Amino acid sequence: MARRYDPERRQRIIDAAIRVVGEKGIAGLSHRSVAAAADVPLGSTTYHFKTLDELMVAALRQTNEGFAEVARSRAALRDPEVDLAGELAALLGEWLGGDRTGVELEYELYLAALRRPALKPVAAEWCSGLVDILAERADAATAHGLSALMDGICLQVLVAGDTYDEAYAREMIARLLNCPRPAGG
Repeated sequence: MARRYDPERRQRIIDAAIRVVGEKGIAGLSHRSVAAAADVPLGSTTYHFKTLDELMVAALRQTNEGFAEVARSRAALRDPEVDLAGELAALLGEWLGGDRTGVELEYELYLAALRRPALKPVAAEWCSGLVDILAERADAATAHGLSALMDGICLQVLVAGDTYDEAYAREMIARLLNCPRPAGG
């Protein structure tokens, strides 16, 4: 029997891994569960990704692009005339305002790096990407602090199931930036 050419198979496997983690968490991720979700033979998952860590790296890299794309698309983050605290608070609001499944998935994969060394470089890419954007408007130490603060706010909202409070986020970010609220804002 001739082998069927399937150039999209690797991507379908990554997409399926993301769905599996979204539905069942990291604990539910296996080559078998991903193969079933992707509707491919089990051997295809192990052909493209020898280990689950390799598959998680690909999934994390793809999910990281979600927030990075949102951040990159906000040209106002780079504009020195724009209130950076307000812009970052709005960015978090946009990120947390819709369906939180993607955000939860991204953080689950991100936090999996605590126990899976193969994921650490990809998690670090996520952090450095945001810091690079923020460093255009703040010194390096402040950019790192802003990234950590934004992560903390996101995790608190996700774990506690709270509603995102943009005014609170703006206030905390402004404190870190040591800048007052704009007049009338």
